[in-house]
Amino acid sequence: MRVRSVESCMSRPFQLKAKEECMSQDQKDAAGQALINGALAGFVATIPMTIFMLTTQRFLPHGQRYELPPEIITKDLARRADVEQHMDKGQILGATTLSHFGYGAAMGALYGLLTKRASSPLVGTLRGVLFGLGVWVASYLGLLPLLRMAASGHREPGQRNLMMIVAHIVWGATLGLATDGLLQREESHIQG
Repeated sequence: MRVRSVESCMSRPFQLKAKEECMSQDQKDAAGQALINGALAGFVATIPMTIFMLTTQRFLPHGQRYELPPEIITKDLARRADVEQHMDKGQILGATTLSHFGYGAAMGALYGLLTKRASSPLVGTLRGVLFGLGVWVASYLGLLPLLRMAASGHREPGQRNLMMIVAHIVWGATLGLATDGLLQREESHIQG
């Protein structure tokens, strides 16, 4: 059985149809590729973000050099799952790294679904920066405080907040550039 195209579904707007029935295989393939491209770009973008966070943390005032949010969140989740006492420092570091890069990849996958190739590297970078700032706002002013995993961003010291905001700008800029690079590579592969 062949999947009906979106045009076929739109020709009969008053009939209810399953979403899958209205989506062509090409559209499904494109969405899957967008998820993969975004996840890969988000994972890669987490590298310079993490380096930036670890480097700039050392320059914060002494009272603000406490654990970075990925470690705070990981320890909180381990405590909630009643496994923190069974984890050594290396396991906490491994779980922190895995969760941080996993979250970066997940947010990148979302970005991949929401964006198309930019008209220029600058546009792609700016889109990524805006998305990165959106992730910071949604995470540090919304989701993390709501789940009681971290203090709300407005309760953090200013310099520490600035470090995290700039870290998300670094992540977003890299995400935008990497996603556009993957999309450009994909387009040239299809054309050539």
